[in-house]
Amino acid sequence: MFKPGRLLTPFLLAVLAGCGTAPQSRVLEPLPELVTQPSAPKTNPPPPVAVQPLPPPPAPAPPTNPPAAPPAETWISLTGWAARHGFDSIHRTALQPPTFTLSTNRNRLVIAAGSQQARWDGTEILLGFPPRWAGGDLLVHSLDARKTLEPLLDPPPPRAGTNRVIVLDPGHGGMDTGAKSAADGRFEKQFTLDWARRLAPLLTAEGWTVFLTRTNDVEVPLAGRVAFAERHKADLFVSLHFNSAYPHLDLCGLETYLLTPAGMPSNLTRGYGDDPSQTYPNNAFDAENLHLALRLHQALRAVNGSPDRGVRHARFLGVLRGQNRPAVLLEGGYLSNPQEARQIADPRYRQKLAEAVARALE
Repeated sequence: MFKPGRLLTPFLLAVLAGCGTAPQSRVLEPLPELVTQPSAPKTNPPPPVAVQPLPPPPAPAPPTNPPAAPPAETWISLTGWAARHGFDSIHRTALQPPTFTLSTNRNRLVIAAGSQQARWDGTEILLGFPPRWAGGDLLVHSLDARKTLEPLLDPPPPRAGTNRVIVLDPGHGGMDTGAKSAADGRFEKQFTLDWARRLAPLLTAEGWTVFLTRTNDVEVPLAGRVAFAERHKADLFVSLHFNSAYPHLDLCGLETYLLTPAGMPSNLTRGYGDDPSQTYPNNAFDAENLHLALRLHQALRAVNGSPDRGVRHARFLGVLRGQNRPAVLLEGGYLSNPQEARQIADPRYRQKLAEAVARALE
């Protein structure tokens, strides 16, 4: 779970809040390993998975790249940028705040002055910098254009040598319980593990080799989860969580997190340092992270039914920073919201979450 942070200014009927992960603590017992190998589609359930002991993880390594010089603050015309990138039309759809809708034959972008909240094909994507209105034109920051808008228009090609290995990371475990359900008092750690166990055989049936960072109620350090993915040469890393904003009970909906690109401020900090000049290993996958996050978030939205809380950037998430592969963190709903907590407590909902992730990764 993530604890609540400063709320962002609403745009297009969305209300934003923060979330985070619980602090690290010691490992209570050795970490078991779950391995599922790809198999051909079949009508019967996949065979039981094999659990093997795993050696203790190595100490976490510091960021491999030195801090980069902060880029010059550059603002560019949205109209000019749209013309250069193949948008068929650009229309002003609201006067205050100045709001524009841009369209291609495949995509639709809605963006407004003063708001970090944009919408891409109906899904909320948070920008690093609120666009500015100046001289009768909407200006967007060059980093948002380069790190968010342009990758959405032009998806990166698959990296060579991929072998379809995925690590699923059920959040929390052991004494690190995560959030408490407002519906039945159970803890986030139980729901995340159940989600991962439902998802693993679905991905195996689609040809993935699947590893879980934990297969039972044990506490795993964040650095150990990163090292686990590295040892298994994972192609993707997906961390599974449920959210909480306690004592605020009204917040609900899905959030998906990826590492903040260098030079850009995070959408959420929770009071942690947020140095835009720092580059982490996972920043090599900024474009892939965005596309992975968008695919998964769109698939989960079809299941959740609550207001969209968006695809967001954060830099304090230690489980993402050191990854040498595309990596995202999913928040499958708010356990602090009584209605959504009842939904999460229903095994049928968690099964739908698993099926949505599997569809997005087909």
